[in-house]
Amino acid sequence: MIRKTFSVAALGAASLLVLAGCAGTGGEQDDASGSGVLQVVASTSVWAQIAEEIGGDAVDVTAIVSSTAQDPHAYEASARDQLAVQRADLIIENGGGYDPFIDALIEASGSDAPVITAVRESAEWPDDAGHDEADDADHDHDHDHDHDHDHVKGFNEHVWYDPHTVEHVAEAIADALTDLRPDDAAVFQDNLAGFADGIEGLEADLADLAAAHNGEGAFVTEPVAAYLAAAAGLVDRTPAAFSEAVEEGQDVPPATLLEALDILASGDVAVVVVNAQTGGAETTQIIDAAASDGLPIVEMTETLPDDTTYIEWMQDNIAALAAALDA
Repeated sequence: MIRKTFSVAALGAASLLVLAGCAGTGGEQDDASGSGVLQVVASTSVWAQIAEEIGGDAVDVTAIVSSTAQDPHAYEASARDQLAVQRADLIIENGGGYDPFIDALIEASGSDAPVITAVRESAEWPDDAGHDEADDADHDHDHDHDHDHDHVKGFNEHVWYDPHTVEHVAEAIADALTDLRPDDAAVFQDNLAGFADGIEGLEADLADLAAAHNGEGAFVTEPVAAYLAAAAGLVDRTPAAFSEAVEEGQDVPPATLLEALDILASGDVAVVVVNAQTGGAETTQIIDAAASDGLPIVEMTETLPDDTTYIEWMQDNIAALAAALDA
């Protein structure tokens, strides 16, 4: 979603003066805070929580966007955010145009810390030749500054709803932390193995859903959960022009809205999935029509709920989807 771009220059000269007196850029120190742990900055709480799982006690993780009340697409960074990035030993961004504020912060802070860009771990990413189960063990992870700022037409950047991609991001985090702290390599690999077990459980649950509901229709108002729906064997019946308009914060064309309402009434949709953090008048109309037609509605969020791990969050999402489809 590309609703607003952010320039760190908007923080003003006063913020830059404050930051100028702070510790040097990431990668030069065991950790800039002096706490004895690696400083990791992630653009959202999703990637932050996964970094905590992999890094354990060896990391101190900061999430720039940390609340379900915040819209990552429209987030305006602060001087505190810039300071966190400046002090980071490792930075994790989503990429694909989802979180451009983190790229602006990296540039403004002068950080030379390694950057993990999650979209590049997806087999769907157009610059990736793709990878499958056969070559997972040999999949390389790049941790350089060649990250991806812009939305790519036709690519769904909400890759954290694809457990397989998330496992590759976790591997990249483990590799990067090992490069920074080789003495803790065994700890990082053990934590990664535990996380991978959780991913395996998610994929098994999704396979069960696909076996029971393969080919059933889903209306996904905005692409945030599209990967999860596809893994559950569902066919996206949403008009592309509808989901694209909602994703970009634009009005849905009247003809497209009419088409969407006709699809809901056709009997070809088994469940409606909505993004609880974004929407508009047209999304409300879809929800009202679905309720009127007796269609189950599942809400999913973009960012991690408080006091929840990534695995728990996805388990809850899959369970909600299963309950709706079985209703």
